[in-house]
Amino acid sequence: MSEIKEKRIRNISLSYYSRPDIRKNMLAFAKNREVVPRYFEGFGKRPDTLYYESDILELAKKGATSFHCSEELWKDPAEISTDMTEEQLNSLRQGWDLLIDIDSKYLDYSKIYAEILIKVLREHGIKNIGIKFSGSKGFHLIIPWQAFPLEISGKKTKDMFPEWPRLICKYLNDKVSEELKERILSLSNKKQRAEQLEVFCSKCNAISEKKYIITFSCPSCRTQVQIPKELFKRKRKITCSNCFKDLSELKKQAEELTGEGFYLCAGCNIDSRTHPSNFKERIKTRDIEADIILVSPRHLFRMPYSLHEKTSLASIVIDPDKIKDFDIKEASPLKANPKDFIPKSEEGEATRLLTEALDHQQPESLSEEPKQEIKNFGKKKFKEITITNLTPDLYPPSIKTILKGMPNDGRKRALFILLSFFKSLKLSDEEIKKTIQDWNKKNYEPLKEGYIKSQLSWYAKQKPKLPPNYDKPYYKEIGINPTQTEIKSKNPISYVIRKDFALRKNAGKK
Repeated sequence: MSEIKEKRIRNISLSYYSRPDIRKNMLAFAKNREVVPRYFEGFGKRPDTLYYESDILELAKKGATSFHCSEELWKDPAEISTDMTEEQLNSLRQGWDLLIDIDSKYLDYSKIYAEILIKVLREHGIKNIGIKFSGSKGFHLIIPWQAFPLEISGKKTKDMFPEWPRLICKYLNDKVSEELKERILSLSNKKQRAEQLEVFCSKCNAISEKKYIITFSCPSCRTQVQIPKELFKRKRKITCSNCFKDLSELKKQAEELTGEGFYLCAGCNIDSRTHPSNFKERIKTRDIEADIILVSPRHLFRMPYSLHEKTSLASIVIDPDKIKDFDIKEASPLKANPKDFIPKSEEGEATRLLTEALDHQQPESLSEEPKQEIKNFGKKKFKEITITNLTPDLYPPSIKTILKGMPNDGRKRALFILLSFFKSLKLSDEEIKKTIQDWNKKNYEPLKEGYIKSQLSWYAKQKPKLPPNYDKPYYKEIGINPTQTEIKSKNPISYVIRKDFALRKNAGKK
C-alpha cells in the first residue's frame, strides 16, 4: 500500500510543483521562515529555506513530495543552529504566527471544530483569519504575527514562544469544548456516542477504565460468588471461596453475566460504585483540538499548497465562511487555485485574545506571591495582624481603582488580586461575595456568574495568601499604575497595615 501511495505522489509532484502560480504562492509564504522539503518518508537537511521559485522546482526534481515550514519568523533562517541558547534564538526571531492545527479521524468533526473556533475568534475581535485544508482530515488556522501586540507588561511578545501560543491554544480548547461535544454527539448514534465519550476521574483528571464484576451462584453450594471479569482470562482454574469447588466450567457464562460494569481510577484507587460523583464524562477531544505539540520551538507544519504524501491532495486555502461546504474534491492538485493563506490583519487585532488567554490561567498558577503571612513590618515583628476597624478608606488606591470596575480586559486578573486581598484581610465569605458581585456589575462586560461562583468557592477553601507585590506585572497588565506610596509599601496588605498604624498613632496623640 505504501509503495502505491509513493508511486502516485511522485507521478503528481513534479508536474504540480512545475506550475508557476503554485511556486509563486509558496515562495511568498516562505519569507523569513525555515522551510524543509520532505522526500516521501524522510525530511531534508535543517536549517533550510527558499530564496527563489526555482528552488522549489529543483527540489521537486530531486524527489521532494511536500514542503514544511516554521510558525516562527526569523531574520535569517539559515543562521539557526541547534546549539543556540534561548537568548540567541530570541535575538534571531522576529515574531511568530499563531498556527492552530485541527485534526480528527473524521473530516466532518474537523469542520465542526473549525466552525466553532472561527466563531470564538471573531467574538474576541479577530476579523481576519486564514484557514487551509491540511491535505488529509483536518485544517490549519492562522492568525498572523501582525495581529499581536509587540509587548505586554514589559515582555516582548516575540520572545514568549512557545509559552504564549500554548496558553492561547489551551484557552481556545476550553472555550469550545462544550459546544464541540454537543455538536458532535448530536450527529452520532448510540454506538458512536459510546465510542466518542470517555470517563475521567475529576479528582486527578485521569481516564478511568471500565471494569466488570461477574456475579453468579456456585452450582455446588449456591453461594453468591463475585469475580472480576479479567480473572476469567488470566486464570485457568477458579474456585468457590466457600466450598472450594472448581468453577472453571462457568467461563462460558462470563460474557452473558457481565452487566453494566463500573469505572475504576487506578491513581486514586476509587471506583464509581463508591464515589459516583467523582467520575465525569467528556468527549474524546485528544484527536480534535488545537495542537499544542505543534506550538513548540522550530516545529514545522505543511505549507499552503504543498501536497500530502498519504492522500496526494493539496493543502489549499479556503474561505473561513464556507468551511461547512468544503468538499475534499476541491483539494485535487488539478483544481488548486492559489490564494493567500495570510490574511491582512489589523494591528493589535489579537490583543484581546492574548490577554484573555493569559487571564485564563488558574489563580494558583499565576500567583508568585509569598505563601507565608507578613512577618516583618518595619523593625517590629507580627505573627498575625488583625485590623479591627477595617473600612474601604484603608484600601490602597490601586484596589480602589479596580473596585470601580474594569473598563477593558484584565477582569480575571483583577478578580485574583481582589480575592487575595480580601482573604488576607480576613473578610467573611459573605462580605467577599457581596463586594465581588457588586464589582462585577461595574465591569465593561461582567464575568460569567458561574466563573465568579467557582472562584469564590475555591478561595473560601484556601488559606490566606497575599496578593501580588506591586513590583509584579499583574497591575500594569490590567492598566493599574501603583502610586509611589504603594510601591514603598511593596504589597497592598502592607499598605493597609501602614495606613491603619498611622491613623491609630495620630488618634493616640490627640
